[in-house]
Amino acid sequence: MADNPVDRRRFFEQGFKRVFGKAVEVIEHKVAPGRYVRPPGAPPEPAFLGACTRCGECMTACPVHALSPLGPETGFASGTPVLRPDVNACVMCLEMPCASNCPTDALAVPDGNWRRVKMARIEIDTGSCLPYHDTECGVCAQVCPAGYQALHLDEMGRPVLGDACTGCGTCIIACVTTPKSISASPIGIYQ
Repeated sequence: MADNPVDRRRFFEQGFKRVFGKAVEVIEHKVAPGRYVRPPGAPPEPAFLGACTRCGECMTACPVHALSPLGPETGFASGTPVLRPDVNACVMCLEMPCASNCPTDALAVPDGNWRRVKMARIEIDTGSCLPYHDTECGVCAQVCPAGYQALHLDEMGRPVLGDACTGCGTCIIACVTTPKSISASPIGIYQ
């Protein structure tokens, strides 16, 4: 007899996790080979890809043209809208025209408007951010459309991200360092 006996239920549970876990990884990569920053009001990636008709209404409605379509190299995601916060930030329009003009359930103005929106994960590189090296700046906090709860300066003048950050990218565009000291990454396929 083994020192660590595995009961029948645990045996099947572990087996299914291994088999189906690998299958989910393979299917996920085929359906959505990359992770993207989606417009506000987008559901998790699989639901978004199923609902988006690639009509372009959200891209046309965006007053600052912050949304662009993904190319054919992205597989099934091709033609769907993506936000590239490091290229053209979302300005957080009060009425969310991108979501409100979507003819399907791919985008919807969320309850509470911007309060619950998380489009991307913003990160500050303290190795290149000026205030972390005793040089006054603070431009990122000054331009943040989500306000103090999203991005503010601490008592030393260094930027601090808060829970209200939407990942819009305005701080990235405003950052004065080259390369930028602020970056954005997709939150992930499953939120």
